[in-house]
Amino acid sequence: MLLCAVEQNEPADRRLVDDDLAELFLPAPLRWLATATRATVLRRALVGASERTGPGLWANLVCRKRFVGDKLAEALPDIDAVVILGAGLDTRAYLLTRQIRKPVFEVDLPVNIARKARTVRKVLGELPLSVRLVGLDFQRDDLLTSLAEHGYRTDYRVFFIWEGVTQYLTEDAVRTTLEGLRPTAPGSRMVFSYVRRDFIDGTNRYGSPTLYRSVRGRRQLWHFGLLPEEVGGFLEEYGWRLVEQVGPDELVERYVRPTGRNLPASQIEWSAYAEKV
Repeated sequence: MLLCAVEQNEPADRRLVDDDLAELFLPAPLRWLATATRATVLRRALVGASERTGPGLWANLVCRKRFVGDKLAEALPDIDAVVILGAGLDTRAYLLTRQIRKPVFEVDLPVNIARKARTVRKVLGELPLSVRLVGLDFQRDDLLTSLAEHGYRTDYRVFFIWEGVTQYLTEDAVRTTLEGLRPTAPGSRMVFSYVRRDFIDGTNRYGSPTLYRSVRGRRQLWHFGLLPEEVGGFLEEYGWRLVEQVGPDELVERYVRPTGRNLPASQIEWSAYAEKV
C-alpha cells in the first residue's frame, strides 16, 4: 500500500495504479513517508532503495495490483460478490463501494481485521454496509464456514483475490484453502499471485540475494512456490481452469512501457487468472 500511495505522486500519465485512499490507510510514519515523496528526488530515491533490496519488485507489486483491478473490472457484471483473501490494509473494497453494492468480504488474521476496522472507521467514519470483515487463520480455520457466518452464500459467483499471500503459507494451507473453495459456483473467478518455487528452494535467486536472505535465510517467512508451467495442472486439481498468466515481461509491456518509465520487473513473482468450471 505504501507503493500505491507513492505512485499517486507520479504525474497521471506516468502512474502505474490509481488509488486515492492508499495514503490515508497507511499508519502515520508511512503516511509521512508517502507525503515526502511528492518531491521527485525523494520518490526516485525510494524506488532506487527498493530496487537494491529486490530488483524489479516495485514494478511487480504495483503492476500485479493493476492486473487484479483490470480483471475485476472485466468480471464485475458477471459476479455476485468479491472475496479478498489476506486483505491487510488493501483499499480495493472501499474503492469498489463507489461503483457497486455487491458484498465484499475481506479475510485476514483476526489481529489484522481488528486493525483494518479501526483504520476504516478513522478514514471513512464507518464501515460500508456492503463490506464484511472476516477474521481467520488460513493454517487452521475453515474458510467457507467463516465466510458463511458473515453472510456468504455458496451459490454466489465470486471473484476471489489472493494477492501477495500464497508464499507466506505452507503448501498444505494453500491446498486446504483451494479445497475449501471447491463448492464455489461455476463462473466464479480468481486472481492470485505466487512466487517461483526455484526461488523458494534457492535454485535461482534471480539477482535478489538480499531479499532471499530476508525471507528464506534469517527468517523463514516464505514457504510456498510454483513454477509457471505447473499452475494450470495445480488449479485443475481443484476445479479451476487457468485463463491467463502474466510474468514480468508481460507486466512491463502492458503497464510500464506505455508510461515511458524505465522500470524492470522481477522474475520472482507471477500472477494467474482462473475460472471455476
